[in-house]
Amino acid sequence: MTGVADRSAAVGFIGAGRLATGLAWALAERGVNISAVASRSGASARRLASRIPECEVFALPQQVVDAADLVFIAVPDDSIAAIAESVHWRAQTAAVHCSGATELSVLAHAARAGAGVGGFHPLQSFGDPEVAARTLPGCAIAIEADEPLRRHLVEIANVLDCSVIALPAGARARYHAAAHYAAGFVFALMNEAAEIWHTFGVPREAAVAALVPLLRGAAASMERSGVVQGLPGIFSRGDVGTLQKHLVALADLGSPAVRLYCELGLRSLPLGVERGGLTPEGAAEMEMLLLRALAAAAHTLPASA
Repeated sequence: MTGVADRSAAVGFIGAGRLATGLAWALAERGVNISAVASRSGASARRLASRIPECEVFALPQQVVDAADLVFIAVPDDSIAAIAESVHWRAQTAAVHCSGATELSVLAHAARAGAGVGGFHPLQSFGDPEVAARTLPGCAIAIEADEPLRRHLVEIANVLDCSVIALPAGARARYHAAAHYAAGFVFALMNEAAEIWHTFGVPREAAVAALVPLLRGAAASMERSGVVQGLPGIFSRGDVGTLQKHLVALADLGSPAVRLYCELGLRSLPLGVERGGLTPEGAAEMEMLLLRALAAAAHTLPASA
């Protein structure tokens, strides 16, 4: 297989969704040869290729495999195996899927044909390909592959100035589930905060606009000081009185709000103790309050019932 350190390997994409488009644009901007794309949506494929003049748009996945040295399969997880099995692979090429949670066994057809198989999952949000292409450099990329393909995928990550997370076989679902805590679930938590503010008249859009800078500051603190020393809030300093006020206020909103707050609070206590702002005695008192509130919530119907 041709290496990519010299940007000469022909790279193709099967699938032209948000991840494929953002990744292809970012690679092309750094001189990687993006040679081919095929997608169920011709419009999506043409959009991906529109910023890469040398990229050919094909109708069939087989045409991409025939035109490329390394093929990124960037389709929904449930479609990866069917796509991989629908084409004829050749030795000295590579089939690499971009799923975070799917094991490499879905590429068994390509492996039997002698192709290298791997996983390449950028740990980044791809809600907007334009934003993703701009922010992808510097993120982490989870890579799983045997040599020599692993080396080539690391080279691609290096081209993007990305760090590499080496995934062992069997760890992908755990890795991907954990990543949801840092990204996907943040949206649910932000919505929870906005819903609470809505109870005293603040529209969701205004709440989000006000809270995003707070989130941005927390992320900056975490990046600078770490998940322990950067911890803000009452659990970092052992503010028992404020915790009691929170629990009373949330009880009026129903048991779901109380349960979520208490579960997150219980997970925060060890961080506060490790940080040093929360004493073991204070943590024990806060834990007792949280557990009591959880027990009470378990016997309370939701506010909407």
